[in-house]
Amino acid sequence: MTPLVRSVRSADTLTRDALAVLQPGFTGTTAPDWLLRRLGEGLVSVGLFGRNVADPAQLAALTGRLRAEREELIVAIDEEGGDVTRLEVRGGSSFPGNHALGAVDDTELTRAVARELGRRLADCGINLNWAPSADVNSNPANPVIGVRSFGADPQLVARHTAAYVEGLQSAGVAACTKHFPGHGDTAVDSHHDLPRIAAGLPTLQERELVPFRAAVAAGTRAVMSAHILLPALDAEHPATLSPAALHGLLRAPEAEGGLGFDGLIVTDGMEMQAISATYGIERGSVLALAAGADAICVGGGLADEGIVLRLRDALVRAVREGELPEQRLAEAAARVRALAGRARRTGTGEGAAPAPGIGLTAARRALRITATGPYRPLAEPVHVAAFTPLANIAVGDETPWGVAAELARLLPGTETATRTAEAAAAAGTAALVDGLLTAAVGRRLVAVVRDVHRHPWMADALHALLAARPDAAVVEMGVPQAPPQGALHLATHGAARVCAQAAAEALTGRRPSPDE
Repeated sequence: MTPLVRSVRSADTLTRDALAVLQPGFTGTTAPDWLLRRLGEGLVSVGLFGRNVADPAQLAALTGRLRAEREELIVAIDEEGGDVTRLEVRGGSSFPGNHALGAVDDTELTRAVARELGRRLADCGINLNWAPSADVNSNPANPVIGVRSFGADPQLVARHTAAYVEGLQSAGVAACTKHFPGHGDTAVDSHHDLPRIAAGLPTLQERELVPFRAAVAAGTRAVMSAHILLPALDAEHPATLSPAALHGLLRAPEAEGGLGFDGLIVTDGMEMQAISATYGIERGSVLALAAGADAICVGGGLADEGIVLRLRDALVRAVREGELPEQRLAEAAARVRALAGRARRTGTGEGAAPAPGIGLTAARRALRITATGPYRPLAEPVHVAAFTPLANIAVGDETPWGVAAELARLLPGTETATRTAEAAAAAGTAALVDGLLTAAVGRRLVAVVRDVHRHPWMADALHALLAARPDAAVVEMGVPQAPPQGALHLATHGAARVCAQAAAEALTGRRPSPDE
């Protein structure tokens, strides 16, 4: 391509625009000097992760320090509630995730949960949430969405996505609906590889796009693109890098079959292997901007000044060499600045009345209990056998899950044993189960699983365990796709702390007093 002549805009303006479209992360619980310096040079957004959060007071001080450097600033976080939490990364979320809310199917409850979550975010100085997930979980083998989805029915997902957007934004926090055009029908995690969805356009219109249309109608301020390949839209580029997906579908007027979205388009993390291993982060960022994205999310894995400078320089170079139209970069930067200005005028979540118990209320309502016969509530310390799958990157392995801690609060002396796929492969299913049975002698047994339908080793071990101890209770904390098993089967529809609390209450038949 012949380089275009640049004579209107100064190099400084071009550099500021390149910084403006980045949403980088950093390490630590205080703002590093390099980040504060770049805010003064044109950076408009900062992304926060679990590593940046200690407690609400620390987080509020951190965001306050950032805004002292730049008042009109987007501070974003990936706080879905449920399994994906950054505010409560080390203790587990006070809110159930989408799948639990979809199981209840009360849009007023979903709206109230999102409003309270938004209020807490706003109180900490956060004004953009990379949520909700509007993916339709149409593929039970999906390794990365699962309980992050409201469900498998497009209309259910649509009404709860809209309610979530409305609730979150009523608290002064912009919603970023994801992962456009839908990550639900995949068996591959885009953190590791490039998923491919073979569905045709009619299926996309009737399934994947239904919740995103609802989100746009509800006024979502932002939409996050997915690193997925949909040949029906673009046979070559994943959606994040596809003009057909972003400009031709998301931006196109409804009269032309598009969604008519005019807000901010944010990419999913550019260091994810679906992009970085195929295109490289610099090249991928240029292509994403050219395709219609406005903000480049990076910082989950690469979180230092070097990545910011690499991407800034790559974008400037692409404009100067004619690969990225200067007007496209300017337009993207303007959208980012507009959202930053709007977020500042919206203010904090002061207008949202506190509802501290709404998350536990929702988790209790989401619990589904199946009994094969009479079941005596647990009254003495029990043995918990936790079958633990490998956590996906979106969830992370920092956040605890399971019911052992909540049962121990109600039944002090409760013990737990954790078993993994590696342990099952090394010892064999029979030996693994024999060890659990020996440890549980003299105690009632609770088996905890997560997406047992996706893990053959887990299904085999659970079957063997129940053959020996048919009196055991089973708690499924993932998608309850497999038939209920055990003397008592509890489906929590997620592994948030409040889901565990609701399960422990059901197992024991008691709720702790406020001072317990």
